[in-house]
Amino acid sequence: MQKVKIPITLHPGKAAQHRLKYDGIVPLEKLTRLEKVVQEEVGEIAVKIHCKNDDQGFAVIRGNLSTHVTVICQRCNGDLGLDLVQDFVYSPVGEDTELDIFPEDYDEVALDENGEVNIFNLIEDELILAIPLVATHNEASCSYSAKPASFGVLKAEDDKPNPFDILKQLKKDS
Repeated sequence: MQKVKIPITLHPGKAAQHRLKYDGIVPLEKLTRLEKVVQEEVGEIAVKIHCKNDDQGFAVIRGNLSTHVTVICQRCNGDLGLDLVQDFVYSPVGEDTELDIFPEDYDEVALDENGEVNIFNLIEDELILAIPLVATHNEASCSYSAKPASFGVLKAEDDKPNPFDILKQLKKDS
């Protein structure tokens, strides 16, 4: 399949009716929320999208995406490269959709005022969710040192009398 430009928005009903397929690349700089999570600001996300109607008549946006991003290791504060691969299945939900018959395998996506879905927002959400909450290197390759870090020297405290020594004396006297 030839690489095509991934549209920013998509009308899911029309796309499903025409069984549209997209295989292309989304530049990382177009996803501003993801840029705040990752270290690099340039890169590409390989995206494949297939739109169709399922057996129940729901419009389905199915696809996968893959990319390589760099985040900060939460253990050593070094750069950590992550290969993110994510599959997704969405179906648009309108006000008249009965949620009790909505398939559990599909994630719901709301339509905008024009009846379209923002594909770039879906891609960005999927990538943000694919990044681990606490991203760390494996222990063998992490440069974290178990040696305690010292940030200064504490002054030795003067020997002060214990205020409870008086109570000990009273207990002995009684």
